[in-house]
Amino acid sequence: MSDAYLSILKKYWGYDSFRGIQREIIESIGSGRDTLGLMPTGGGKSVTFQVPALCMEGVCIVVTPLIALMKDQVAGLRHKGIKAVAVYSGMTSEEIVVALENCIFGGFKFLYVSPERLSTEIFLKKVRHMKVSMITVDEAHCISQWGYDFRPSYLEIAEIRKLLPGVPVLALTATATLQVTDDIQDKLLFSSHNVFRMSFVRGNLAYVVRDAEDKVGEMKHILDCVPGSAIVYVRSRKRCKEICGFLTACGVSALFYHAGLDDEVKDMRQSAWSRGEARVMVATNAFGMGIDKPDVRCVIHVDVPDAPEAYFQEAGRAGRDGRRAYAVLLYSGKDKRLLHKRVSDSFPDKSYIKDVYEHMNYFLAVGEGSGLGHTFDFDLEEFCRRFGYFPVQAESALRILSRAGYIDYQEERDNASRLMFVIGREELYRIAELDEWSERLMRVVMRTYTGLFSEYVFISESSLSAHSGLSQEAVYSILSELTRRGIVSYIPRKDSPALTYLVERLDVKYIKIPEEVYEQRKAKMKERVDAMIAYCTDHESCRSRILTAYFGEKGGCNCGICDVCTRKTATSLRHGELHDMMDFFLAEIDKGNDLPENLLRACPGDRGKAEEVLRYMIGEEMVSIADGVLKRRN
Repeated sequence: MSDAYLSILKKYWGYDSFRGIQREIIESIGSGRDTLGLMPTGGGKSVTFQVPALCMEGVCIVVTPLIALMKDQVAGLRHKGIKAVAVYSGMTSEEIVVALENCIFGGFKFLYVSPERLSTEIFLKKVRHMKVSMITVDEAHCISQWGYDFRPSYLEIAEIRKLLPGVPVLALTATATLQVTDDIQDKLLFSSHNVFRMSFVRGNLAYVVRDAEDKVGEMKHILDCVPGSAIVYVRSRKRCKEICGFLTACGVSALFYHAGLDDEVKDMRQSAWSRGEARVMVATNAFGMGIDKPDVRCVIHVDVPDAPEAYFQEAGRAGRDGRRAYAVLLYSGKDKRLLHKRVSDSFPDKSYIKDVYEHMNYFLAVGEGSGLGHTFDFDLEEFCRRFGYFPVQAESALRILSRAGYIDYQEERDNASRLMFVIGREELYRIAELDEWSERLMRVVMRTYTGLFSEYVFISESSLSAHSGLSQEAVYSILSELTRRGIVSYIPRKDSPALTYLVERLDVKYIKIPEEVYEQRKAKMKERVDAMIAYCTDHESCRSRILTAYFGEKGGCNCGICDVCTRKTATSLRHGELHDMMDFFLAEIDKGNDLPENLLRACPGDRGKAEEVLRYMIGEEMVSIADGVLKRRN
């Protein structure tokens, strides 16, 4: 079967061989074993499920929480001639039925599903009739309550497994501690633990922490010193735009990217940056998933992320081509206070959460005992204005209510419009009463998009406007009128979040926030914040070893290229090299190899340096020598 896997890889991806642990994962899931793959950013996760699925009969269900990535992968597969479709929140019942029935009857190989769709009645009904080859769980750390991005909807995957006995699961993640790794396998009901772990060490990536009160000035200095493509990460949309403007004014070609931009604008900017038309992308954490740009020379974090998992993933977007690259984190005295404030903002008082719940019901005009199963557009900005809330804390309260199971709050909604013909192609041609502008628009639609007669297709009103000569308002009006007449089904874009009642509205006194949703998760977030502060303020330990140790990868050598390892010492050796040799000598002495000559012979590397390190250790009273024998000092 391995030859078949290689044939698929060559045919669709053009590669002659697999990378890293891809083959081991593919052969494991291909043999029907539940499998967990731990692969850092850029490790090629998608190949590990797409290749074996193409060798198996039936459809591969891919669970992922990222709508944008879902759309990108579906588009990428279709471009390769592979039939794929997606189902996620924000789609109408009709759209979902069309997509699911295509998977039952249409020979589709991949069905991408957002986790909140798994428990819906229509999905449960349709999935029973599908021939499912395997289930892939992307961002698998989301199923663990100890994961940095826990999502209760992921727990539904275990229920789906009960409907599909014998169907193997492939879980994939780029960031998981040992505790999370075990929890993923338990929550996904693995028949036996089976983990393939790729080393988290990136030998070409130099991690650097810079103490900087003037972060924007330091960022500019770094960009001046490190040529090539770069990403600058910030936390807020406003800061995103401001820093982009600053760089542009300084003559640096830059674009900005955040979740609030139109899909078309995001795609255009990502493509321009990927092609090298802009050197720097200034972005929030909305940017990065699915990016395959190998020559990023520098990733700069102007604002400190609140979890090592997030930092490691974002920093890892530098240097995927294997050449030297830099991940620079800018830290100032006030960052510690800001990081701790994020904990309190993410977990406001329980009384505050209950107040938000009560006002949410008033805002949506939902009475006690009603609301179950209903979905509402939720204008967070207007809600906060009306009731005097700050958006960050209010949104945190809504997320906690989601985790507690009262509502499903989806801040990431697909905001692209969708279109499908309700009538057949022949019937469309026979319609004579379309006016000139409607006919022109329909011709443009059919020239621009394919598949409109069998499924919903993403469309862009601005693109249709440009090609038809109609205004965007006219495009909207014509498509709405054709929908009213039963010719097309047009679903305009929506920017606001969606809020669904999972239980009927309750009296606030019955709202309970469980310990595992609040206290335990708050404590875990504080641990992560403390780990980030420790990373930023530790000037003695190799940066790479700090990060890899966080993910359970112990031992190994100092990287030799981070800011700590390259710092000068009292010897002729750099900090990392000095500490590697000292660690070696101490370990050997502990094992009883305590004769200096034997130690010097056994020490790898330059003997002159080894002698210098041994003298340094004696001078610093780390070891003592008596009667020609070395002893460790306590």
